[in-house]
Formats: sequence, C-alpha cells, structure tokens
Amino acid sequence: MTRELRRVVVTGGAGFLGSHLCDRFVAEGVEVVCLDNLLTGKPANLHHLQGHPGFRFLRCDVSDFIHVTGPVDAVLHFASPASPVDYLKLPIETLKVGSLGTLHSLGLAQEKGARFVLASTSEVYGDPQVHPQPESYWGHVNPVGPRGVYDEAKRFSEALATAYRTSRSVDTGIVRIFNTYGPRMRPDDGRAIPTFLRQALAGEPLTVAGDGSQTRSICYVDDLVTGIVALTRSELAGPVNIGNPDEMSVLDLARRIIELTGSTSRVVFVDRPVDDPGVRRPDTTLAVRELGWRPQVPWAQGLARTAQWFVNELAAA
Repeated sequence: MTRELRRVVVTGGAGFLGSHLCDRFVAEGVEVVCLDNLLTGKPANLHHLQGHPGFRFLRCDVSDFIHVTGPVDAVLHFASPASPVDYLKLPIETLKVGSLGTLHSLGLAQEKGARFVLASTSEVYGDPQVHPQPESYWGHVNPVGPRGVYDEAKRFSEALATAYRTSRSVDTGIVRIFNTYGPRMRPDDGRAIPTFLRQALAGEPLTVAGDGSQTRSICYVDDLVTGIVALTRSELAGPVNIGNPDEMSVLDLARRIIELTGSTSRVVFVDRPVDDPGVRRPDTTLAVRELGWRPQVPWAQGLARTAQWFVNELAAA
C-alpha cells in the first residue's frame, strides 16, 4: 500500500538532510511544516522555499513542547546535531533532542494519528564486529566514549519509537541512515567529504585519519531522500538501512576527490578519533525487498555535483 500524504511535519528541516526532504515533498505537492531551532541548521537552506504556498517554517526547539495546528499525515523527526564537530560541541543538546525531542515528536504523531518516521543512523552499529551491517545486528557501541552522546541518543530514540508502536499503536518507521553527502553540507562540519572538498579546492593537504584503511559507504543525498520518502509512504516499521553499499577506504575517497577536483593537494595523515569505526557498509536487502529502493547516482557524478556546489559556496563566501 502506498500512503497518501497531503501535509507533513519535518523536524530539523533547515539542516542538510531535512532541507532536501522539504524540497522533495514540496516538489511532490505535499504541504510541509518545517520545525527547526537553527542550532546547526541554516536559514539559507530554505530561502528558496520561503513564500511558497506549500511550505511553512516554525522556529522552535522540539526538545520543548511542540504544537502544530491542523491535520498532519506524517511526522519525520530529523532534528539533531549529526556531525562529530557538532555533537561533541553540543553533547547535552544532542541527548535532549534524541530523547525529549523524539518524545515530543512521537506525541505530535499520536495526537494527529500520523505516520512517524525516525531518522536513526548507522552509528547505532558503533564500531561493528559484523560486516556488512544488517538491521538484525545489535551493534558494538561505547556508551561513555565521545561519540556516545550521539550513538546512544539514537539508540534510545529507536527504543522509544518502538515503545510507542507497541504500547500506543503509533504507526512508526525507523530509518538507519548511512554516510550521506551532497549540496548544503557545511564545509566545516568535520565529516570526510566536506573536509576533503574544502581542502582540495583550497590546495591544502587532505587530512586522512589513521592510515586511511577504514571504510565508508557514501550515498548521494537525492538517493537517500528517495528511500526515506518511500519508507514514509509505506507501512514498514523497520529499522531499515538506507545507504549505498559501494564501500571504499577513506584514503581512496581522498585520492578520488583530489583527482576529481584537479587539485595539487597531497594527503597527510593525522591521529584517528577515539571510537572511529573501522568499517561501514549497509546490508540493503530489506530496503530492496520491501521498498524497491536502490541507490542510482554513481559516486563520481554525486561528488562532481557536490564539488560544484562547494565551489559556488566558497566563491560567494
């Protein structure tokens, strides 16, 4: 069954992923109410939607009480600091939005009789001992390490969404998002692709953590949004992995970005962060079977689009 969506709420809608979700829904004729406190989100991500009759922005913190007037068909909870730079700087806020923010967003979905979709993360698998990672894997997370504020906030939010589904009959879905990239990533957000692109375009050394042998699977944002919208329109509870199973080492990623941008930069190696995962690749069998979803954008095409966006942003700055 494909669910009809007329009006949705997107928390964290001014962020990287949230703003692309708002774009997609508006383009599909779905009215969007975007909630964001702009702690890590950017108003510039939504400027092109301001004044659109199908879009409304409310500045609020979902860790506090939230209220939306009128009918709502789906609540997508995407509010949270998501990069290590952000959640290490904002540990309490990260834990609050994963706990209280999820509670309030679920309460809104229950009040409206709406579908609830939780943006979880591959970080719930921690530094995995199973590879690739299926949804049945429980993970290997250090709850008191520096990444624990984000990892455990998301693990708790998954448990809370499941409790609302089983005890209060709220129609919930959980998406575990793997490494995603694309336009609107902040050049200084600390993640590998924006960092490497910023460095390569400036002719600076690309700083690869450790020996660069750790792997990531990168998914272009348009593909990710397609998977999330498919989950929202479905009845699948999940959790379901959405990510590109095309795995590459961080060192290989750095070299590809140097080649793509025609940069004269070289690679230098820096200390690897505490609890940095050694491998990361989604098992997407469930998404393929239940949602008919597969990533479509090749890495070279996606990185080229992202690099051009960075060129334009850095020039404007």
